[in-house]
Amino acid sequence: MQESVIYRSIQEETEARKQREIAINLLRQGVTINIIASATGLSIDQVQQLQQQITESP
Repeated sequence: MQESVIYRSIQEETEARKQREIAINLLRQGVTINIIASATGLSIDQVQQLQQQITESP
C-alpha cells in the first residue's frame, strides 16, 4: 500500500514539473498569464511566480 502512495506522489510531482516547464516556455513566447493558467491548470499566482523567476534569473 505504501509503495502505491509513493508512486502516486512521484507521478504528481512529475506532472507538476511538466506543467511548470510548459508554463515557462509559454511565458518566454509571450503568451498571457491567463491563457497559460487555463492551459496548464496552474493558478494565476503560480504562473506569475514563474514569470518573476524568469525575469530575475540571469
